[in-house]
Amino acid sequence: MTKEVNGSKTSLSEGGGGVKLEKSLGLFNGVAIIVGVIVGSGIFISPKGVLQEAGSVGFSMIIWALCGMICLVGAMCYAELGTCILKSGADYAYIKEGFGGLPSFLYLWVALIIIFPTGNAITALTFSNYILQPFFPDCEMPEVALSLLAALCITLLTVINCVSVKWATKVQDIFTISKVISLLIIIVTGLVFLFMGSTESFQEPFQGSTTEPSKFAMAFYSGLFSYAGWNYLNFVTEELKDPYKNLPRAIWISLPLVTTIYILANIAYLVILSPAELIASDAVAVTFSNRTLGVMAWIMPIFVAMSTFGSLNGCIFTSSRLFFVGARYGHLPRFLATINPKLMTPVPALIFGCIMSLIMLCSSDIFALINYAAFVETLFIGVSVAALLMLRYTRPDMERPIKVHIIFPIFFLLIIIFLIITPLTSSPMECLMGIFMMCTGIPVYVIGVMWTKKPQVFENYHKKLSLLIQKCFYVVAEDIEEIKMD
Repeated sequence: MTKEVNGSKTSLSEGGGGVKLEKSLGLFNGVAIIVGVIVGSGIFISPKGVLQEAGSVGFSMIIWALCGMICLVGAMCYAELGTCILKSGADYAYIKEGFGGLPSFLYLWVALIIIFPTGNAITALTFSNYILQPFFPDCEMPEVALSLLAALCITLLTVINCVSVKWATKVQDIFTISKVISLLIIIVTGLVFLFMGSTESFQEPFQGSTTEPSKFAMAFYSGLFSYAGWNYLNFVTEELKDPYKNLPRAIWISLPLVTTIYILANIAYLVILSPAELIASDAVAVTFSNRTLGVMAWIMPIFVAMSTFGSLNGCIFTSSRLFFVGARYGHLPRFLATINPKLMTPVPALIFGCIMSLIMLCSSDIFALINYAAFVETLFIGVSVAALLMLRYTRPDMERPIKVHIIFPIFFLLIIIFLIITPLTSSPMECLMGIFMMCTGIPVYVIGVMWTKKPQVFENYHKKLSLLIQKCFYVVAEDIEEIKMD
C-alpha cells in the first residue's frame, strides 16, 4: 500500500504495523548535507588555530591538506560501514554491531547530553551574534537577546524539520549554496590581489614551523575541528536513495571540494592579512571583508550567519535520527522511535533534541563542555573504525558492497591513537573530564536498559506516556529489535 506524503509516495505495511522513514535524499542532498554541516562558522571566524600551532604559513597549508586527506580516509571507512550496515545512527549503529550494547550506549549518552546539544547551542549563538552585530556597533550585545534569538533559531529549524523532510533538505541545499558562494567571493578576491603582487605572507613559507609533537597535534585538532561533520550523512543512511552508490559518491565529491575550498580560502586570507594579523583576528572573514570589499563589507556577517543557519539545520536533521535509532533499540524511551504518519518525520526525536539544545543555552559553561567532549568524540570515531576491523574478523562473510583496503582503517586508527595520546600529556584535565562524563552513562545503562524488572509504578507511568504519544505517532514496529544483554 502507498501513501501520498508531501508530494511523494511512501510505502506503508499492509497490516498497518509500522511506517518507515521515506527514502527522499538524492546525491545532491547528500553532498549538501556533508558540505553544509562541515562548512559552518569555523572557516569564517577563526582559522588562526592551525596557523598559530603550526608556526608557519607553508606548514599550516600542509596540515589543512592532510586533515582533508585523513577525513577522506575516515569517510571511506564509514562508506564501507554505512553500506554493509544499512541503518541510520552512524557511529551508534556501527559500535553496536561491532562491540555490543554498552559501548554503543556510551556513545549515545555523550552525544545526547553534550556533543549535539552544545554544538547546536554554540552554532545558534554564533548565528545570533552576527545577526545582532549591526544593531550594537559600539556596545556589547545583551546576553538575553543573544540567547532568545538563538532559541528562536533552534525552534524554527526544528519546526521545519518536523513539518517536512523536503523542506529541511531545501533549507540545507539553499544555505549550502550560499556559504559556498561566500567562500568563492573570498577566494576570488584573494586571488585577484595575489596576481596583483600581494605575496608578502608567502616569501618564507616554512620559517618558524613547529617541531613540537604537542603543537603538531593541536594544529591537527584545530584543522579537524573545521572538517567536523564529514560522517554526518551516515546518520541518515536509511533515507538515502540508492545508498550503495550515493553514499560513496557524496563522500568523494564533498571532501575534496571542502579541502580545496579551505586551502584556497586560507591562501586568500593570507594574501590580504599578514600571519600576525590573521592570528590576532577572532573573525578573520569580517576583517578580510573590511579590508577588501569597501562599502559591501556588510555582506560577510550576513553570509556567516547564513552559514551557521545551514550548519545548524544539518545538525538538527542528522542528530534527530540518532535519537530515533537509539530509541528503536531500546536505549532511549520507545516513544522517541515513532514517526508522524502524515508528515513522515520523527517528530518526538526532533522535539527532544530541540529541548536538549535549549537547555544548553541556559548554561554559561557550554564551551568547556565542548572541549571535554572533543576528546571523547575523537575516541568514539576511532571505536567506530575499530568496529570495521572487528566485523572483518568476526563476520568475514558479511555482504560488503564497498570494501576498502585494510591499510585505510589501520592508518586512520593510528592517527586517532596519536590524537588521543598527545592531549593526555598536554591537557590531561580536559581529557579526564571527558572520560568522566562518558562513564556517567554506565549507571544509566544499568538502571535504564539492563534492569528489566522495574517497579510496577514506573512501568505503568512509562506505558501511559507511550500510549499518549502513540495516539499521534506510529511506532516503527517492524524495525524495533529486542536488546540482547552482553
